[in-house]
Amino acid sequence: MAVNYGSKRVVVGAHYGLRDWLSQRITGALMALFTLIVLAQLLLTSGPIGYDKWAGIFASQWMKVLSFAVIAGLLYHVWVGMRDVWMDYVQPVGIRLALQIFTIVWLVGCAGWAIQVLWRV
Repeated sequence: MAVNYGSKRVVVGAHYGLRDWLSQRITGALMALFTLIVLAQLLLTSGPIGYDKWAGIFASQWMKVLSFAVIAGLLYHVWVGMRDVWMDYVQPVGIRLALQIFTIVWLVGCAGWAIQVLWRV
């Protein structure tokens, strides 16, 4: 006769959090690469740095696509980091949920603003 000692639990094992850790590293590397590309374009062009130079850098389609990918990566990077901070340091579940919802709303607003700015150039 089988004895049931409580509910069955899924043990996550040693790989718990590996996906989040890896996504943080990949999005961080993407942002670093983007920064180097923008710096290279700024350093390789001559003349004063003004609106025309910035608009020229972001006017090409490949740069807009790369910028969109970096914005999406940045938003995911921030979400994973803030979610971990809220889970680690905010114990009351209601307050934690409210902070997570606020973070999501804030990030969606920032994404809309960033895309609007990017596609105006």
